[in-house]
Amino acid sequence: MEGTVTINRRETGDRRTAPDRRVREVAVAVDRRTLQRRVKVNRRRQIDPTTCERDYTPAEIEFMNAMDEYKRRNGRMFPTCSEVLEVVKLLGYEKRPESRVCCRPASKCQPPPRPK
Repeated sequence: MEGTVTINRRETGDRRTAPDRRVREVAVAVDRRTLQRRVKVNRRRQIDPTTCERDYTPAEIEFMNAMDEYKRRNGRMFPTCSEVLEVVKLLGYEKRPESRVCCRPASKCQPPPRPK
């Protein structure tokens, strides 16, 4: 057939037998191997970089470290709510019988009435 090109790769030599091109000394415009590496920024692992940088309370840092340890130990990048509750309980927190959940901001939330 006229106009058809057939390439048979088996007819050419095996490229693995050719001399290695990386062995040759070829001049390059910029030798990047001599540049110094950047200094690695040492970040605090227990703090999520998506949160605002602020001073965390000791309880917050303890919780973040406990969550980080749980995620590493169990291979869970995104723990479920029940797993978060499990970590909170392992830290010693428990729900008081008289406490209620308030969905308003803390500044507008009134403390629950004391039983008489």
